[in-house]
Amino acid sequence: MPASYAYLGPEGTFTEVALRTLPETATRELIPYVSVQSALDAVRAGEAEAAFVPIENSVEGGITTTLDELVAGEPLMIYREVLLSITFALLVRPGTKLADIKTVSAHPAAQPQVRNWMRAHLPDAVWESAASNADAARLVQEGRYDAAFAGEFAAARYGLEALETGIHDAENAQTRFVLVGRPARPAAPTGADKTSVVLWQRDDHPGALRDLLGEFASRGINLMLLQSRPTGAGIGNYCFCIDAEGHIADRRVAEALMGLRRICLQVRFLGSYPRANMTPGEARPTLPGTSDEEFMAAADWVARCQDGRF
Repeated sequence: MPASYAYLGPEGTFTEVALRTLPETATRELIPYVSVQSALDAVRAGEAEAAFVPIENSVEGGITTTLDELVAGEPLMIYREVLLSITFALLVRPGTKLADIKTVSAHPAAQPQVRNWMRAHLPDAVWESAASNADAARLVQEGRYDAAFAGEFAAARYGLEALETGIHDAENAQTRFVLVGRPARPAAPTGADKTSVVLWQRDDHPGALRDLLGEFASRGINLMLLQSRPTGAGIGNYCFCIDAEGHIADRRVAEALMGLRRICLQVRFLGSYPRANMTPGEARPTLPGTSDEEFMAAADWVARCQDGRF
């Protein structure tokens, strides 16, 4: 496998900035790809060791392109996550004034994060989506659009000026990025981990979602993401993308996944990996009766009962 990481390019994206926070990138070739799909396909084809892509932001929620690729494409697994604080700059060709701007461009995920700013400062400008924020900057450089919402750091790369900086509709906005590779054994648990899965129901019936969530709740597992995505099989047919606290090596998480595997049509395991910006000491304590020791003690008790040693 080549020692390279694919990422959503071109150069100058927030994705690249987040990727470079990983220490191992010092020994990897970083290759930009034009889309999330092409970056993930590079991993599937063996052209890259892993791909680094956005998966969620704190303003709009899940990045549907990434989620759908992980749901429907050839199986891949998440190994790491990175959180990056996001603010935008309005990048323009030198000499452009605010009154000159008739068209603006950025990645679709950026629009909900700057919508109010645009309404206040560029009410008549037309929004055009781009493959990434850096690609929008490139298109401004080429004269296709008048301005791009991107990271201020992209201005020099594309010969542009930051007409406005610090643009955001929501304070403390963050985007979550994940490092995705081919399926393999998850890294050992750290004590501050996250497990991601996709669930498909066997059938639609009253309480079906409650049954799925009950497998987590009964074992004291907190959920950090629950998002439905259409399966493509018709209106009302959905699967569920879930992020849960804990690691598949934890007994409570393993038993929840076994329970889900029994009642679901399909379960896709997307990985157990360290949570970003959290140390084991900051992790939520397990509820009474849900520690590994208590699960093992309960299993031992059942075994003794089966042997008549109770």
